[in-house]
Amino acid sequence: MGIVLIWSLVMILTRWISHKRRGAISYDSENQTALYIRMLDVRVRSQVGFEPEPRGSHPYLYVDFRTLHSRPQSAGPVSARNVRRLLSFQRYLHSSRFIRGIPASNPLGYILDDDYTGQAKLMLEKVGNWNFDMFLFDRLTNGNSLVNLTFHLFNSYGLIELFQLDMVKLRRFLVMIQEDYRSLNPYHNAVHAADVTQAMYCYLQEPKLAETMTSCDLLLGLLAAATHDLDHPGVNQPFLIKTNHYLAALYKNSSVLENHHWKSAVGLLRESALLSHLPTEDRLNMEERLGSLILATDISRQNNYLSEFRTHLDKRDLCLTNGRHRHFILQIALKCADICNPCRPWKLSKLWSEKVTEEFFHQGDIERKHHLEVTPLCDRQSNSVANIQIGFMTYVVEPLFVEWSRFSDTRLSQTMMGHLSLNKQGWKEGRDKQEANTSRASEEQRTSAAKDSNSKELPQGSKRS
Repeated sequence: MGIVLIWSLVMILTRWISHKRRGAISYDSENQTALYIRMLDVRVRSQVGFEPEPRGSHPYLYVDFRTLHSRPQSAGPVSARNVRRLLSFQRYLHSSRFIRGIPASNPLGYILDDDYTGQAKLMLEKVGNWNFDMFLFDRLTNGNSLVNLTFHLFNSYGLIELFQLDMVKLRRFLVMIQEDYRSLNPYHNAVHAADVTQAMYCYLQEPKLAETMTSCDLLLGLLAAATHDLDHPGVNQPFLIKTNHYLAALYKNSSVLENHHWKSAVGLLRESALLSHLPTEDRLNMEERLGSLILATDISRQNNYLSEFRTHLDKRDLCLTNGRHRHFILQIALKCADICNPCRPWKLSKLWSEKVTEEFFHQGDIERKHHLEVTPLCDRQSNSVANIQIGFMTYVVEPLFVEWSRFSDTRLSQTMMGHLSLNKQGWKEGRDKQEANTSRASEEQRTSAAKDSNSKELPQGSKRS
């Protein structure tokens, strides 16, 4: 018995020394992780054996064609989504150590972490710059662009103090949002949400909005931007309807995705208890207003909002001291932020365009594979990135941003319209060049075929009669 006891003490001491030498996770980090686990109500035994939640036969899709009428169920005794959130929270704590002054586990890692986080901090100092590169910021923050950006903006506006938000609850809530975006979606993912949130911040900084928006408006505007595409399945509403997906039935084929994004956001707000300290009436009112903002991003209702916006501008009757008018402008601002990619500098705009088209074409591939009617916009055989973008800019983006420029005639509006014009011209030139090359190649093939055909013909008189 004595030998066993001594051996146990030696093992404990050895582990303690090893722990110290590795410079393991700080006490502060352990406390926050432990608190997060308790808040999630996850009993973590081992990471071995956890299976991801079924997402369907293709990684981009929420839809499983074998179970189109039912919600996928989590495998195993512990929700895989909760495990992902836990691991993401730990990753967030690791990548944001510079905020809390926690030393890294090894000198080399410290140098690398300090370099990356230092660059990320410098980028956040210029978060109001329209040229902000969200792809770079996402890399510098170890895939935590949405968490870091939104937390920074909340802090910059003083919303944490104003609304007496618990710091750990806020971080947990933002991690939950980030994790509920599907990272395998080429476009509708957390990086897109972070990009829209940054654009929303730029609009909120515009003089007419900055002078009139209340703290509650700011809070809801940023929350709506961060959650506007929450849990997006990577396919559009018509696809969900024609495959009889449960979300289409649940929301009666009306603003299916936007209703899902809103309800998912409310679910996370309640799960995190971020606003639980506020009076119930205020909390419910904020949830409704959040829904109204997110529902405004439904592209099928674009003309309704555009017509109302144009009418207000023609009559010059917008009064931002009026709460209803302020909310309407927040809706328009969110709509602009959601589709502002064509108004970014060419390098960023082109990358976003390629990503959204990749997602469209993937849906078309799935439709063709399962003998469904292929959505015209999603048909890679009859469409191109250039054609899709030119049409999108002409019929959706330009009409909205022309009216936004009438409302807020600032340097930012002029910059956006300038980029929009240049990008549209860039896609046209690229398309024309590609068509010319294709036409030239076809002509060369025809000429070559004709020559081959003539060389095979025997000249007249070569045969003896």
